[in-house]
This record gives sequence, structure tokens and C-alpha cells, in this order.
Amino acid sequence: MTQPAYDVVAIGNAIVDILAQSDDAFLAGEGMTKGAMQLVFSPEEADALYAKMGPGREISGGSAANTLAGLAALGGRGAFIGQVADDQLGEVFAHDIRAAGVRFDTPSRAGSPTTGRCMIFVTPDGQRTMNTFLGASHYLPADALDRDLIADAAYLYIEGYLWDPEEPRAAMRQAIAVAREAGRKVAFTASAEFVIDRHRADFHALIDGGMIDLIFANEAEAMSLTETADLESAIAALAPKVETLVVTLAEKGALAIRDGDRVTVPAEPVEQVVDTTGAGDLFAAGFFHGQAQGRDLETSLKLGALCAAEIIGHFGARPQVDLKALAAKL
Repeated sequence: MTQPAYDVVAIGNAIVDILAQSDDAFLAGEGMTKGAMQLVFSPEEADALYAKMGPGREISGGSAANTLAGLAALGGRGAFIGQVADDQLGEVFAHDIRAAGVRFDTPSRAGSPTTGRCMIFVTPDGQRTMNTFLGASHYLPADALDRDLIADAAYLYIEGYLWDPEEPRAAMRQAIAVAREAGRKVAFTASAEFVIDRHRADFHALIDGGMIDLIFANEAEAMSLTETADLESAIAALAPKVETLVVTLAEKGALAIRDGDRVTVPAEPVEQVVDTTGAGDLFAAGFFHGQAQGRDLETSLKLGALCAAEIIGHFGARPQVDLKALAAKL
């Protein structure tokens, strides 16, 4: 097997985040669950909610895309496959991810719907409440896949958020087959409990069928995926089925299990939590980079924790400091 040109090729939602400060009263008045993510299903609904936002900031996002931006900032090599529309937000997304050092070649899609956007309301305690209109992201066709690119990456990284619609789901299944045929590894992020609730059987089929090598999940997602009431039961159910299981534990740190070896690291201290958007995404970036550099599980987890701590100290899910300098501390 040839040495891969890329550390990670990821497939995910191509979204532009719009962040604005808010308060609990506004969230309650709009019927939002604080700290959760809900889908906005129509352009009209998205426009109406956007009109109610205060002054906002536009920052390219999307879970897997954020991970690749963090990986590139660490000096890693990544490429992204995702669908944007031929519109202004699509141009913003393409510019931002390329400027971050990530390869992005997926052609823009003409016509409606528009490029996906996530309207994020950030309360004074740093919690983010997300309202996502997925738009063009859900129209990623299988013929948009660059099969040579997928075969030339150490990891294919697939995002659970994108599993809902039929077209990109079929594309991701084909991508997994390409990666497997090329002898590459497949990583999967569970994304959110509501995604797991809708597609638990599909995810179990992938895991039980040996199609997934690395799982990223937070504590609640791990329990939801296994339908267990506690973390240890979830770990016991998942860990034997994959090469590597990584579970993030918020302020309690993170753990990883591989070949029966279990490693736990504490969370990195943060002066002030400003916005938790993208914490899991940047954790994955640090872990991937550690693995690409041949680091052990503990060091890879510590890199993930460092990157997560950086991202929650400011607005937005893309790094604002030199992650290479942070990583050099290890």
C-alpha cells in the first residue's frame, strides 16, 4: 500500500455559521432548547429566524469541515468533499476552507436551495443553540466523489449529520467502499443524539459489519448509540467492535480505548468559556493529527483537548491562534 498523500479526507455538511449573542428569554420565546441543535426545514423559516438575530458574524462551519480546518492549522493534510450552492455563501465557504489550507474541489450546485447556514445563538454562559438550514449540503451526489482522492488518504472521515438525506448517504456508502478497497481506515462521528435516533440501525450495521475503524462520540451520544443508561455499559458495547473508540467528556476530559488499552486525559483549563461551538470538531482535529504523526493515544487525546480548549475561548469554530505553537507544548 502506498503512503497516503492526505491524513484525512472528510465528507460532511458545507455550512456557513452565523453567530449572534442572545439570552435565555429569547430562546424560550422561540421554543428553542438551550444548547441543542434543531433543523430548519424551509428557506422561509430560515429567513424569518435570521431576521430576528442581532448583529452577527459569518464564519464558515460544518462539523467535518471544522475538523479539517483545525487539522490544517496543526500542519496536517486534509481534503473536504461537500456541496455548496452557486451563491454568495457558497463562495464564502469555498474561500474560507481553501484559505485554511484544505483542498476543496466539489463543484458548486446551480439553482435552489441555497448554501446551508447555521444560525447560532450564544448565551452569556457560552452555550450555543443552533438552528441549521442544510440547504445545498443535502444534495451531494455520488458522482461528486473524487475516488482517487479518497483512496489517497489515511482516513476517510464521515459525518453523522449528513446521513439524513438519501443522496449524500448513498455517496458516503460508496466512499466507504472506495476507502476499504484501498486499504484505508474509516472514521465516524456520531454528531448528535437526534441523528442517532433516526439512523441507529444503519450505524449499527456499519459498525457490526466492520466498516468503521474509529468512532468519535460524546458521553450522551455513546449511550444513545448503544441504548444504555451509563457510559461504562456503552463503552463495553462499542469498544470491542472498532479499532479505536474516542469519547469526549466535556469538562471531565476524554478517553480512548484501543486493543483493550484505555487512556483518559483531563480537560485543558480555559480562562473563560465564550462559545462551545466546534469543541468536538477541533478535538477530532487534534486527535487525527496526533495519530498522523505516529503519537500514542495519550498524546493524541492531549492534542485534542488543547484544540478544544482553544476553540471554546472565542466565537466561532475555526482556530484563531497558532495551533502548531500549542501542539509544540507536547
